[in-house]
Amino acid sequence: MTSQTNAGLPADPCELAPQHVRAIAPYQPGKPIGELAREMGLEEANIVKLASNENPLGLSPRARAAIEAAIAELGRYPDGNGFELKTALAARYGVPTAGIVLGNGSNDVLEMIAAAFLGPGRAAVYSAHAFAVYPLATQARGARGIVVPAKRYAHDLPAMASAIDAETRVVFIANPNNPTGTLLAPGEIEAFLRAVPSQVAVVIDEAYNEYLPAAQRYDSVAWLARHRNLILTRTFSKAYDLAGLRVGFALCDEKIADLLNRVRQPFNVNNLALVAAAAALGDGEFVRRSHELNLAGMTQLAAGFQRLGLTWIPSYGNFVSVEIPRVGGAARAGAVFQHLLRHGVIVRPVAGYGMPDHLRVTVGLAAENERFLTALAAALKA
Repeated sequence: MTSQTNAGLPADPCELAPQHVRAIAPYQPGKPIGELAREMGLEEANIVKLASNENPLGLSPRARAAIEAAIAELGRYPDGNGFELKTALAARYGVPTAGIVLGNGSNDVLEMIAAAFLGPGRAAVYSAHAFAVYPLATQARGARGIVVPAKRYAHDLPAMASAIDAETRVVFIANPNNPTGTLLAPGEIEAFLRAVPSQVAVVIDEAYNEYLPAAQRYDSVAWLARHRNLILTRTFSKAYDLAGLRVGFALCDEKIADLLNRVRQPFNVNNLALVAAAAALGDGEFVRRSHELNLAGMTQLAAGFQRLGLTWIPSYGNFVSVEIPRVGGAARAGAVFQHLLRHGVIVRPVAGYGMPDHLRVTVGLAAENERFLTALAAALKA
């Protein structure tokens, strides 16, 4: 019976996985400090990591206190509905709790959206140089990705609207965008929302929203009442500094939230993440300090690039992509990246985003930024 059942089938079960899954190139995160220390024989304390867009300030006092108080309850499952955090988010943004979906980081929410709306015979539209999770989530569902060329490293919304076809079910927009740091004006986005067919879900990924300068801030939450196909995603991993706890959320129409919750994993946000996020949401002073530190660091990095004669993409996030000039027509961003690693500085190569001549660097503390600029200057001369 077994031989007949298996007749003509490969011996390896992996070969029977869907082709669109086997073709996925796994997401490559920033190199961890411990890994570099092992590879290069360096002391962890002497390594500067500016690769993963983390907040260098450390936990807010309120979040730390909430975590310590919740440790005793780790033997119990978390609140699967996230009542306390949803209540705090509803109060902050003036939306009903039924329109809030919690995720294990905003990546988890993006995956839910793909699971709910995409599949074979369907398509998603996203920009070149946009966040890697968009194509990954699309491909994992067997859907077709429609990649729209960027305009000066930014989303070309008119071209994206024109790219929507009969199979399109989702459009992904990052604002600010990672890894380019570019920002779309609110008027551009509203015009796009009016142009998109109502049956297409529009995702605006606002992971870096809290880093926007006051003059560039806008009220995207108000758009939810006018566009029922709109989904806003945000995270506590960046300005709120809870990257290691993995908690994000979506704000959307209640019917969309109901659909996302059908594909959401039970207990997808853990106890510590729930209480820390609720506490961090109320720590406005910490977010203010994070914002000010980021502005100062961005100014420091820009001045350093200018001294070195380098070109960079003006960024509205907590990171900046700098162009490494070619020599004799040959790209050398990879070589500069390796030089930085050998000197204990971790940044992020972005060749996988179609930017082979750029390196993305996270804004760190002043001393970390200076360490990077000094190492970069030496790498460019090597």
